[in-house]
Amino acid sequence: MKKIGDYRKLLGVNEAAELQELKTIYRSLMKTWHPDKFQDNPESKNDAEEKSKAIIEAYHFLVSIAPETRNQSLTEYGTTTGSAGILDFEYKSQVLKVHFTDGNVYEYFGVPKAVYIKLINADSPGRFARRHIFNEYIYRSVSKLAATA
Repeated sequence: MKKIGDYRKLLGVNEAAELQELKTIYRSLMKTWHPDKFQDNPESKNDAEEKSKAIIEAYHFLVSIAPETRNQSLTEYGTTTGSAGILDFEYKSQVLKVHFTDGNVYEYFGVPKAVYIKLINADSPGRFARRHIFNEYIYRSVSKLAATA
């Protein structure tokens, strides 16, 4: 969850920010920090490159977890989490990545380690995840990100 907070802080938005607001703020920040504006000073240009990369990363991440983005794929998400089995899962720093048998991959943010341990020890990880993870945590589709990259 720290990552989400850091990205929101970088762009200066709160969790209620809509896609249009994110886009407007992103464009404004990129106009300010675009490296081409700093051609005369190599040190400033390097700083601007780093800052613009961070802004781009934050923008794309926040767009991927925005409610409007998730609502657009809600039917597919419901089908995947409701009927596809869990193929594999990974856990690192409160981020749970779940690979489904239909090829979709989702990341869930802010998942406590205790919940992950319960998932591992559950008789049916799929049933446990449907009850305690899939609709409880902020998520994004990783498979859609890979397809658009």
